[in-house]
Amino acid sequence: MTLISHYVAGEHFAGNPAGQQPVFDPATGATDKEVALASVGDVNHAVAAAKAAWPAWAKASPLKRARILDRFKMILWDRADQLAAVISSEHGKTHDDALGEVTRGLEVVEFATAAPTLMKGEFSENVGTGVDSQMIRQPLGVVAGITPFNFPAMVPMWMFPVALATGNCFVLKPSERDPSASLLLAEWLTEAGLPHGVFNVIQGDKIAVDALLDHPDVKAISFVGSTPIAEYIHTRGCANHKRVLALGGAKNHMVIMPDADLDMAANALMGAAYGSAGERCMAISVAVPVTDAVADALIERLVPKIAALKIGPAADRSSDMGPLVTAQHRDKVVSYIDAGVREGAELVVDGRGFRQPMQGYENGYYVGGTLFDHVTPDMSIYRDEIFGPVLSVVRRKTYQDAVDLIHGHHYANGTAIFTRDGDTARAFAQDIEVGMVGVNVPIPVPMAFHSFGGWKDSVFGDHAMHGMEGVRFNTRIKTTTLRWPHGQRSDPQFTMPTLG
Repeated sequence: MTLISHYVAGEHFAGNPAGQQPVFDPATGATDKEVALASVGDVNHAVAAAKAAWPAWAKASPLKRARILDRFKMILWDRADQLAAVISSEHGKTHDDALGEVTRGLEVVEFATAAPTLMKGEFSENVGTGVDSQMIRQPLGVVAGITPFNFPAMVPMWMFPVALATGNCFVLKPSERDPSASLLLAEWLTEAGLPHGVFNVIQGDKIAVDALLDHPDVKAISFVGSTPIAEYIHTRGCANHKRVLALGGAKNHMVIMPDADLDMAANALMGAAYGSAGERCMAISVAVPVTDAVADALIERLVPKIAALKIGPAADRSSDMGPLVTAQHRDKVVSYIDAGVREGAELVVDGRGFRQPMQGYENGYYVGGTLFDHVTPDMSIYRDEIFGPVLSVVRRKTYQDAVDLIHGHHYANGTAIFTRDGDTARAFAQDIEVGMVGVNVPIPVPMAFHSFGGWKDSVFGDHAMHGMEGVRFNTRIKTTTLRWPHGQRSDPQFTMPTLG
């Protein structure tokens, strides 16, 4: 049995774990790995290593930091297949999907290599007589990231490249369900020349999370996961005077207007609803066709496409969709399908009976693509984030009905509209109360030089991931007012000082 442990100060670290947990291959249901669950002492060790490394790293030139990240970028580029294979083996997503994850993470590394530009401040000359003023950005110190199982490489890379580029040291607590990708990232950063202690990995569960939230030397926490945990992270972190950005759950709607290209919309829905088995916070889980005619035509196109889904392990490169991450999560998704039937939705395609025909994969955690019609807002399959391959169709009569539906949901992460009408698209993009919007784009994840974040119960905190919001989150400003005397002397001044 292979033990997956921590990475601290440039080397693997066994620590004194509080326990161990099996790591499964979702495609087969088998396990030959265990992950160490960090004790509070292990977390303290990682934070101490980061704190010791920080003074030198913070004073390193932005250009030096950028060059290390650039070398790391090229390692990622050359070994993307290796990282994707590790992701697939523990998460279950197809190889091509895992490669896509690596690529989207690599884009943030590319953005972070612009560190010399990102850290530029502001300067004003002669704000008063003989007085200049400057604003600079400085790193916070030790920052931490707590990341989910669904993107074991991409979400950490949403966080740490910008944190490192801006001069912080980083402690990563990845999901204990698929922990191995984090160690590859750590090893490759060291290979790229990152000084020991600047990037550290602590495996673990709630004990490790709470230790990071409570540690006085951790200045900021980034998190991606479910809304209840995001709210917990934000509340406890803020109570300990940390800067916190916690991204939570989602229930993303896609509006299909009567003038939309229905073939394009159906194909977009297939990838957005069933890609990565629906285990994406930006997955489209609610289709909102406007008028019954559009709904009927859309479903007519979707049903044969769902039936044709190739569901299998990443080892079969022709697979469209892999298994869910654990048996427990598979059972949770199935329980939502059961609930949808009980609550009166029409089950058009039932994924509960799917059995993997490939020999050796019969015990994997598979659920087939599932489609509900005539879903109503009071049903749990509409209200809750299922995080599985379940698409709900909620019919609406008018554009405004569709907008009101979206505005009535407590999640507001991402949304999309499919239409040929520019006026409708522009109104939707401007007026919809959701953080990320796609127009004829089903999964509107921003590029790395923009920022990722939702609204309402999909986010806790005042910032967003990567882009310039990531720079702002990982730095604090310092403003210096400078006077260089020319030999003149002034009397004491007891009124409010003015510089003009």
